[in-house]
Amino acid sequence: MSTLLTYISVSDGKVKRSSLEVLSRCNQLAEENGLQSDALIIDPKANEVAVKVKAYGPSTIYTVEDPIFKNHLNTPLLKAMATALDQINPNVLAFASTESSKDILGALAANRDAAALADVSEFDLTNTGVKAKRPVMAAKIISSVESTSYPTILTVRSGSYDLIEKSVDSEVKEIAFSFDESDLKITLKEIIGATGDKIDLSEAETVVAAGRGAKDEEGQKLVEELASLLNGAIGASRALTEAGVYDPSLQIGQTGKVVSPQLYIAVGISGAIQHVAGMANSKVIVAINKDPDAPIFDIADYGMVGDLYEVLPPFIEELKKIVNS
Repeated sequence: MSTLLTYISVSDGKVKRSSLEVLSRCNQLAEENGLQSDALIIDPKANEVAVKVKAYGPSTIYTVEDPIFKNHLNTPLLKAMATALDQINPNVLAFASTESSKDILGALAANRDAAALADVSEFDLTNTGVKAKRPVMAAKIISSVESTSYPTILTVRSGSYDLIEKSVDSEVKEIAFSFDESDLKITLKEIIGATGDKIDLSEAETVVAAGRGAKDEEGQKLVEELASLLNGAIGASRALTEAGVYDPSLQIGQTGKVVSPQLYIAVGISGAIQHVAGMANSKVIVAINKDPDAPIFDIADYGMVGDLYEVLPPFIEELKKIVNS
């Protein structure tokens, strides 16, 4: 039986929600087309991670477990991929579109003589391959792309599909793998994490994003308090990261991160197309801006027109009452 294989991305032992969204879509396509939907986990504790993935419905979970995968290194990861793909031989290999998947997509496709569709927002199967849609030009244009042969490798934008739990008694199959570290030509000496926000911005259920209107200390304090109250991550516009107000790792937009939380609160953000490209897939968008003609209101589900220094304090107090009730 033909197989749709989803690569499950793991960070610090936590499964990335975006990978489970892709798995949910593959499950749906497999059911519609009489195919099999499987998952692949490559991690130092892959078998432990497999227990968490079972709740999301893959028929088989393949695991490749080795200490070498503690950090992202292209050489061992590509070798493990080759070993797994030789055994599984899927028609389609789907990734969440992350920094690590972008890092290996080209090499993996070339090594497997496979078609590659990058950073798509939706995809479907055809008789001979995969058709997909891909936002380009800061999401002003949606490009239709298609592969006409198998295997096809694709990466899918976070938030493109809903995460759906599915109760299945998945079989776990461990794939034998070994890697000699002396074969590494490039080694990773140190990882320096971003300071400040502790919640993974790309995986957060709630994001509070600060724009030019929240550039001073008082504005930042209000944004941080709101994010803390909602157990959300803090993001920022390009203007604030370039000014050194927030770490560049928190920038959302065309040249920053793409996020798709359940709730996105834009504080003092005008809504330039470059920023919108990074957050348009958010499920509910709340905009707070003193300019009633700000473009952010065109895409917001709820909008509050007013100075953030006057709007946020009573908004926060009301939220505190709800949270503490």
